[in-house]
Amino acid sequence: MATKYFTHFVSGSEEARVANEWSGILELTQPIEGRKSGTRELHHLIAESFDLQDEYIRILQWARLH
Repeated sequence: MATKYFTHFVSGSEEARVANEWSGILELTQPIEGRKSGTRELHHLIAESFDLQDEYIRILQWARLH
């Protein structure tokens, strides 16, 4: 069963000049474990999805949806 998360993040990357702030729902096949490791995992997933580098992403808010 998929697990859904609300995410709100910004990017300081040059590749994201047109739009640098996003919010929305991520649907993952497995739940994220732990707050700190979850943030790292989300950084990686967002960077991969938007073709950006991890260090340019700053997650402002994320929470699991029920």
